[in-house]
Amino acid sequence: MKKEIINTDKAPQAIGTYSQAVKVDNTVYISGQIPLVPATMELLEGSVEEQIHQVFKNLLAIVQASGGEFSDIVKLNVFLTDLNNFPTVNQVMAEYFTEPYPARAAIGVAALPKASAVEMDAVLVLSK
Repeated sequence: MKKEIINTDKAPQAIGTYSQAVKVDNTVYISGQIPLVPATMELLEGSVEEQIHQVFKNLLAIVQASGGEFSDIVKLNVFLTDLNNFPTVNQVMAEYFTEPYPARAAIGVAALPKASAVEMDAVLVLSK
């Protein structure tokens, strides 16, 4: 088993005792991403749609740093403080993914770090 820590300055730095991602052989486990702006480490001000876009941008930066692309994501977990925002997740997700889509879970939660409305984590299997 080969284990590697993935880190990029194009995504928010870890704000706790975790890594942005861990690669084990050809599988990458990406930690939860909230809509932090990497340059400022501040939560993106804006609509839920804009925050969801920021989360996908953060995920993409880590995916690319691991040598992958969004089509390599096999599992996506979405955490929302308001499940009424789920249609917006679907709308925005369609801008980043094409079929076949990854497996996905959507979970309603009471709160997220920094009072974020959305958080996502992912697992990808590198095809290269």
